[in-house]
Amino acid sequence: MLIRSLTLATLMAFTGPLLAAEDINPLKQDLGKARPLVVVELDSGNDTLAKLKKELDEPAIKQSFEERSMVFYTVKFGSIGAEGEKFAKDPKDNKKLTPPETNALIRALKLGAGSGTKVILVGKDGEKKLEKTVPPDTLDLKEFFSTIDQMPMAEKEAAAAPEPQPAAPAPAPAKGAKPAKPGSKPAVQPLDD
Repeated sequence: MLIRSLTLATLMAFTGPLLAAEDINPLKQDLGKARPLVVVELDSGNDTLAKLKKELDEPAIKQSFEERSMVFYTVKFGSIGAEGEKFAKDPKDNKKLTPPETNALIRALKLGAGSGTKVILVGKDGEKKLEKTVPPDTLDLKEFFSTIDQMPMAEKEAAAAPEPQPAAPAPAPAKGAKPAKPGSKPAVQPLDD
């Protein structure tokens, strides 16, 4: 009995972190609440991230960003690997991502090979809505805002995570029919032509 308990404890110690690794994706925290705008800087010499941060400091753009329930993630590749950060409307939600969180974010985005800076808009439903690579593409935040504004209302409402509806009551039996026993199959009704 002791050997089984030790074996089980050892197995859980090794597999627990692997199972939990899927839950560390920071985008899951925003699912149904916010639209992440993720900037992945693949070239350290590209100034797209600096320009974008400067634009987001402008009051009109900052307001448009917040009105659309957006959060901003950055991932920079450097000599020590990838480093990530999250910036949100509420400063207390701003944080530096841990290496496992950053790696989970990169895996979730399914980035292909390439160079430049990737700018990705993720919807409240967790799906990619728009992806740009700068260069050769140009970066215009108004295009990202327009994409959000054109999303169908169903996407906007689906993100609100509606509460489950109670089951519909069973139809009443026809006149003269015997009530069904609990757990029994319903009687087949003859078709009226």
